Amino acid sequence: MKKILLMGNPNVGKSAIFSRLTGVRTIISNYSGTTIEFTEGYINYKGKRDKVIDVPGAYTLEPTNEAEKVAVEMLNKGCDIVVCVMDATNLERGLNLTLQLLKRRIPTIIVLNIWDEAKHKGIKIDIEKMEKYLNVPVVSTCGITGEGIKKFVDRLSEANISQIEYEEKAKWTKIGEIIENVQVVTHRHHTFLETLGDLSIHHIIGIPIAIIILYISFTLIRLIGEGLIGYVTEPLFEKYWMIVLERISYFLHPGSFLHSIFIGQLIEGGIDFGQSFGILSTGLFIPIAAVLPYIFAFYLVLSLLEDCGYLPRLGVMVDNIFHKLGLHGLSIVPMLLGLGCNVPGALGTRILESKRERFIAGTLMAIAVPCMAQIAMIAGLIGPYGAKGFGLVFGTLFIVLIITGVVMNMTLKGESPEIFIEIPPYRIPYWKAILKKLWMRLYGFLKEALPYVMLGVFIVNILYTIGAIELAGRIFSPIVTKVFGLPKEAIGALIVGFLRKDVAVGMLAPLGLSFKQLVISCVVLAMYFPCIATFTVLAKELGFVDMLKSVLIMIISTLIVGGLLNLIL
Repeated sequence: MKKILLMGNPNVGKSAIFSRLTGVRTIISNYSGTTIEFTEGYINYKGKRDKVIDVPGAYTLEPTNEAEKVAVEMLNKGCDIVVCVMDATNLERGLNLTLQLLKRRIPTIIVLNIWDEAKHKGIKIDIEKMEKYLNVPVVSTCGITGEGIKKFVDRLSEANISQIEYEEKAKWTKIGEIIENVQVVTHRHHTFLETLGDLSIHHIIGIPIAIIILYISFTLIRLIGEGLIGYVTEPLFEKYWMIVLERISYFLHPGSFLHSIFIGQLIEGGIDFGQSFGILSTGLFIPIAAVLPYIFAFYLVLSLLEDCGYLPRLGVMVDNIFHKLGLHGLSIVPMLLGLGCNVPGALGTRILESKRERFIAGTLMAIAVPCMAQIAMIAGLIGPYGAKGFGLVFGTLFIVLIITGVVMNMTLKGESPEIFIEIPPYRIPYWKAILKKLWMRLYGFLKEALPYVMLGVFIVNILYTIGAIELAGRIFSPIVTKVFGLPKEAIGALIVGFLRKDVAVGMLAPLGLSFKQLVISCVVLAMYFPCIATFTVLAKELGFVDMLKSVLIMIISTLIVGGLLNLIL
């Protein structure tokens, strides 16, 4: 079995080609940093089965960041074939890495990807001449449409060691010579998408464009989420799953210990998915019926924004604001991922260069960026109060994000780096890639959410049964009742929040809280501590000591903000 490395600059479509070759479920994105963690799969061709590894994107084999360090380490471990993927619209940048790879004397084949855009831009490349200059096979492809992939696979066995010579100091002269002889660029007018791409990062026009796109995005998320809940998930639970639970309820006998655990409490003689709080009732209803529709809508819209090429432009537009928080514009990526689920958001902080940036981004996300599951439950609680309720909860969290970020930027040692990002052209998303990415993220959410939700419901029922919640209520009652102005019964929700924030918010519904108490409790639950899954990931990413510092910041911020809201509202 041969080992094949897919290497190339960021945003040249390596992941798309990898997916075409192997069929492995892999996330395809077109903003820098997506493939920091490598992916591997297998390709079957000519009766053989070989391993293919999607190496993190790199501009050079002289590492300047973590992704390039990983790429060089993987190359140093050895391989049988290197597939060097280049952007056909930017030969100069790609040839720098290509020539460095050819010096390694490893059998190589070159893929000129994004061939369709090169033709649209009036770029013509003589592939035969390029093969003669580089002494290795060269194939043109379009990873999104699949054009040229079969020809590439057919020629994979032709990969060979280049005999090209050049001195390092003459490398750019060699690159210029190659480009001059193999490439011809003809004049052409800007397309609509190219013009829109330029306007999207304009310092004045780009701002209203960003506001419009984000407004449309979150409107779509709300409409799709509410539609799926109203017409699909809730009816399925009410009409079909309810019949199953009623039979189980009769079999377990209402009031028994097992009934309390699996079905929960009967509300006015019947099962209430929002309040019964059994493993099979509330434990399944919250993640699947109430939250999954919003998760589906969010990741669908996010995937469209990623694959059309807008996210890097959004990063450029928010760069100045994020610098005030000690971050650069690309930090918007883990923040947006955190809106879907804080776990991938925490993992997304890896694209940030310094430990200081990762600490600030991880802390801010845990404090002020509620996940879509939690947002869905908050919407259910404060929805009847309209814009007033949403404005107070999410407006408070936004103010907390800004103030906390500014304070950390002023107090933590270090500087905010400048943003260096490759902005890809606008592209029409490839629907198969969108569906594959959407499926992976939904599967990841269910795999992550269901066990913790059901575990949370189980633990809460046990704690209520043995009186632990009542004991905790007496211990923390002074803080909860006097500082936050909440009833001591809300302590159960705060405890469960460590397991699942959405379940914790759902526990507030039966307490009959006033509008003021609902706002305070929603804000406090969002801020005071991350769920256990996010805590585990952040502890791994930041280190245990920095995670403790982050938690301390969360607790102090929560006490201050919760207390102020209690005084002001």
